[in-house]
Amino acid sequence: MTTPCIITVAITGSLPRKKDNPAVPITVAEQVESTHAAFEAGATLVHLHVRNEDETTSSDPARFALVQEGIRRHCPGMIIQFSTGGRSGTGHERGGMLPLRPDMASLATGSVNFPSRIYENSPELVDWLAAEMLRYGVKPEIEAFDLSMIFQAASMQRDGRLKAPLHVQFVMGVKNAMPVDREVFEFYVNTLRRLAPDATWTGAGIGRDQFTLARWSLELGGHCRTGMEDNVRLDRDTLAPSNAALVARVVELCAEYGRRPATVAEARRLLSLPPAATG
Repeated sequence: MTTPCIITVAITGSLPRKKDNPAVPITVAEQVESTHAAFEAGATLVHLHVRNEDETTSSDPARFALVQEGIRRHCPGMIIQFSTGGRSGTGHERGGMLPLRPDMASLATGSVNFPSRIYENSPELVDWLAAEMLRYGVKPEIEAFDLSMIFQAASMQRDGRLKAPLHVQFVMGVKNAMPVDREVFEFYVNTLRRLAPDATWTGAGIGRDQFTLARWSLELGGHCRTGMEDNVRLDRDTLAPSNAALVARVVELCAEYGRRPATVAEARRLLSLPPAATG
């Protein structure tokens, strides 16, 4: 078991705290506590949205700053990734937290249909977000919801809008977007290897497909994402009690495929990030 796997935990998205997902962390303190437990369970990268007091998704840089401060204090070296997606505001508001200089930020390089809306990423907005990430030394995670986004990311790397090496997350299982399909997944992986041979990648499945993508990613040499943003169940009949429980399940899967969770130092090296600050 010598090949490390970076485990990303997406602790909360836009889901309200309902009876069917009571463990979704909402407040700053809950998010820091949930991230710490997931870190202890084996996650080395956290994907962050933040919430307002009324539980709606927030774009407030001050709230991102509070969560980042808490995670840096309690999870030494953990890679912090802010979401710049549509849930983080509109237009340039979506990148308003980038001056906080997280380690990474998500970047979708095109638009896609979601269950009840269009996840709109205009060329102007994509270019602006990419430029802000370059300006503040933030590594993008390319969120690829279809094949065109992989080609666009490779093009942006070639012309200098993105810094090599790329890190790409293949997202499958969003209703109205790319379904979970093994042949397509392998085509994604092979296409990325052809276009950007030095790129790293993660598989992200939604809902019941989360662990399917984890298995495929572990088998093909990639990395894994889990967490209550994407899925609230350990299996068909069992609600996950926490983000840490979902991370623990991926750790178990790592062992099945001869893999192991990456350490903080290994995750940073694999993603070409600087070592964690000390002190």
